[in-house]
Amino acid sequence: MNPFTLIQPLIDPPVSHWIWLIPAFLLGGCIGSFLNVVIYRVPLGLSINEPKRSFCPSCKKPIPMALNLPMISWLWLRGRCRECGVKISFRYFAVEFLTAVLFTVAWSLFAPDALQVVLFLWVVISLWVAIAMIDAEHLIIPIRMTWAGSAIGLLACAAWPQLPALGGEAGNFWHGLRGGAIGWASGFFGLWLVVELGKLAFGRRKFSFDEPVDWSLQEATDDQQPIHFVLNEESISWWDIFSRKSDCLKIETTDLLLDEKSCGDGLLEIREHAITLPNGTQHRIEDIRSLSGRTRSVVIPREAMGMGDIHLLGMIGAFTGWMGVIFTIFAASIYAIISAIIGRVGFGKQLPFGPFLVLGALTWLFGGWEIWQWYLNLLGPMAPP
Repeated sequence: MNPFTLIQPLIDPPVSHWIWLIPAFLLGGCIGSFLNVVIYRVPLGLSINEPKRSFCPSCKKPIPMALNLPMISWLWLRGRCRECGVKISFRYFAVEFLTAVLFTVAWSLFAPDALQVVLFLWVVISLWVAIAMIDAEHLIIPIRMTWAGSAIGLLACAAWPQLPALGGEAGNFWHGLRGGAIGWASGFFGLWLVVELGKLAFGRRKFSFDEPVDWSLQEATDDQQPIHFVLNEESISWWDIFSRKSDCLKIETTDLLLDEKSCGDGLLEIREHAITLPNGTQHRIEDIRSLSGRTRSVVIPREAMGMGDIHLLGMIGAFTGWMGVIFTIFAASIYAIISAIIGRVGFGKQLPFGPFLVLGALTWLFGGWEIWQWYLNLLGPMAPP
């Protein structure tokens, strides 16, 4: 036997060979390191390019290249900054490791038969990881990321028409593009309709008290934090109250104080950028130094789901098609319920839905479509009318 034939697969391995999983894992770890920069800086409005070097979130000192190795550096330093010794969140390691694993799984599942779509999948996986982490930490979803992901999804469907039709029949370039477009529309407009109906049915949260309680507007501690509405010692972020221009916080006030001056009592209406006093006069929020009083009744606008989730599901649909959208919503709901039970999240408490949508979409791409196909086969053919 020629010994060269034994090492030939390692010298010039086919894309299906296991050795390609190693560079896929390493590349994913490097991308995950960059995603940590995105996750930290984007919600704070910081540039992801300046400063170019990563820095400690506590002491702000640049991290040397030798200590900026994905996963290895965090483990070597035991999750602490070498300069100031402050603990660095486990999230940094988790993002790098998770991205590396997802890149590896995507390669192992799609590279043998659909090498042309792997790059697209790596890009969308990166976007999904960043979006999920930002939503989990800040309860916001960057819309620019979802628009970019939607465009990439349509290109991916055009490059590999099987993508929006996993478990079904594929077609040519136009069939793939159409499948992605239908998926985007079903994800975006389908969830938008649910949100609008939910706003009509559950768009208000009313508080009533037997005795008057204190309320006030609390100034932000820095430029990156919002104003808070404090009611009977419960603090609610400005972002959580005002999701739309039409949202209005209504307070039946007693002992109303505006800049420490009494303004009587009556109905006070607060919008995102202005207030309307009981006498009908208006003031801009930015011109107010302090606002407080006592109340027996408050009506706070609320959203069951933010617009970011709508854009995210549209982006997911652009990759998975309409069948993937249905599966993603169902799977995400199951994941969210399980998480709420485990985390003991009470009814009415906020729970970011973006990470669960991402988890549902990944489940579909990494084999969930086979569960869908099995379920449809279990139902059997539809009887003719």
